[in-house]
Amino acid sequence: MHSTENGEFQKLSSKEYLVLELLVSTGEMYGLEMVEASDGGLKRGTIYVTLQRMANKNYVESRAEQRATPKIGIPRRKFKATGLGERVYRANVKAHEFFNADFVLGEII
Repeated sequence: MHSTENGEFQKLSSKEYLVLELLVSTGEMYGLEMVEASDGGLKRGTIYVTLQRMANKNYVESRAEQRATPKIGIPRRKFKATGLGERVYRANVKAHEFFNADFVLGEII
């Protein structure tokens, strides 16, 4: 599992987990596309705060989308998971699978 430089496991928040799940499975997405695809798990008012926090942790990166002329308004940004983001996501999936498994007589069923 991926760990930080000091050896601690990087546990994702539920929103971070959902964002990375969408990006790992889909590839690049706009913030509002993620809101729509999340079935209520992500909100319009918090998606960009969450994405900025994740960019600061190097879990996601973004690029400005090319705009047709006339160039009015703020350029839209497409987001994708970084290599680190994918590794942290997969480590969290494995941890979730392990800790939510049923144990019977020392065996996992």
